[in-house]
Amino acid sequence: MGSKILYYLLIKPISLLPYFVLYRISDLVFLITYYGFGYRKKVIRNNINNSFPDLSEKERNRIVRKFYLHFCDLIIESVKNFSITSNQAKRRMKFENIELLNEYYKNGKSVISIGGHYGNWELFAVAVANASKLKQLAIYKPLSNAFFDNKMKSSRGKFGLEMIPMKESKLYFEKKDNTPRTIIFGSDQWPSKPERAIWVSFLGRETPFLFGAEKYAKEFDWPVVYCEIIKEKRGHFIAKYHKLTDTPREVKEGDIIKDYVQMLEKTIQNEPAYWLWSHKRWKKTKEEVFESEINHGKN
Repeated sequence: MGSKILYYLLIKPISLLPYFVLYRISDLVFLITYYGFGYRKKVIRNNINNSFPDLSEKERNRIVRKFYLHFCDLIIESVKNFSITSNQAKRRMKFENIELLNEYYKNGKSVISIGGHYGNWELFAVAVANASKLKQLAIYKPLSNAFFDNKMKSSRGKFGLEMIPMKESKLYFEKKDNTPRTIIFGSDQWPSKPERAIWVSFLGRETPFLFGAEKYAKEFDWPVVYCEIIKEKRGHFIAKYHKLTDTPREVKEGDIIKDYVQMLEKTIQNEPAYWLWSHKRWKKTKEEVFESEINHGKN
């Protein structure tokens, strides 16, 4: 009941406000979170400091401040998605190199698209359904709150994106469906089982990455693309597609994820503030993970 009250009395009415009003709210939220209680400030500062040790403290502080500005906008823009129109989504999320996907469609091929928590991935989810001729599906981890999980799915899928619970992902690759489609993975967050992940050098540290996108690409022989999100200006983004491989089975194991990580790292280094630094991305070192696994095995 509390979730419904929060949604219908606060979140939905706020989502109906025009953007210029929403950005004034975002400015206020920034003042509270940056200068006030400091949401995850220690995590954010540690992540940025460790990722850019060669920058001066002043430069790193500038990234931190810019991240908070962007993060507050991201929250408000995500709320807006509950009532955003198709025209608003198209104006605010443009797509580049979409002919790459359309060529796959023309050749009857389905595709895996890998992205990260950079820019505004929520707006991307809303806008992507009609970007190309390929049917669009996305892997996601369901929320523990059933009401908000349903609202999130309906928001992201309002223009045609189909949401796939992570545990059901293989079923969608095995479907006997001749319609060419794109299945979207966000592969840059801490994996639930880091001991089974692939460890890659990322922003100067050995980092575990989810392996599912490469695993399915090789098993079902689907081409793989990287979707880079670029922030043009406040509230406006470009989703740009880059080919990773057309022949995943011929690529050395681990190299698809490594190439993706390298491209994501370049995106972040070009404009660091727009990645999700508040996520606890480096919970343990590789040594700590495998030492824990060994000790667990002994017990």
